[in-house]
Amino acid sequence: MAKRSASKGTGGLGLWLGLSALVILLDQLSKIAVLRTFAYGEARPVTDFFNLVLVYNRGAAFSFLAQAGGWQRWLFTAIGIVATVFIVWLMKRHAGQRMFCLALALIMGGALGNVIDRVAYGHVIDFLDFYAGRYHWPAFNLADSAIFLGAALLIVDEIRRVRRQS
Repeated sequence: MAKRSASKGTGGLGLWLGLSALVILLDQLSKIAVLRTFAYGEARPVTDFFNLVLVYNRGAAFSFLAQAGGWQRWLFTAIGIVATVFIVWLMKRHAGQRMFCLALALIMGGALGNVIDRVAYGHVIDFLDFYAGRYHWPAFNLADSAIFLGAALLIVDEIRRVRRQS
C-alpha cells in the first residue's frame, strides 16, 4: 500500500470521529425504533422490492457463523474494536485526505454500531429487507450500509490515487 500524505485537503480527526459518532447515533436510533415497533420476525411491506422486518444476526455478514454457539459474539466484538483502533490510527495519520477518511469514518461508525448490538443484545439487529421476486437478500441495517458505502469509497479513492500516479 502506498504511503498517503496527510497534507492533501483539509479536515481533522475530530471531523471524522464526529461523522462516525453520527453514524452510530443514526444506526442505534433506527434499531431502537424498529425494536419498539416490530415483533421479532414481523415484516411490513414498503415497496414491491423492500420490506421492514425485525430479525437478529448472531453471526457476521450474511449470517456467517450465526449457528456457532455463542463464541462468535465475542470474536466479532473483538474484531470490531481492533478495527476501530486501527482506523483511528489511519485517520490520525491521514486526516487531510477527505475521501479516504470519510470512507474510514463510515466503516468505523458502522462497525461500532454493530459492536454495540453484540455487547448489549448478543446479536445484531437487522431490519432492511430487499428482495427480487422470491429471492431475499439477507436483512441488514444502517451500520451495515455505512460499512458498505465506506468500502465502496475506499475502492474509488484507491482507483483515483492510482490514476493520479499514472
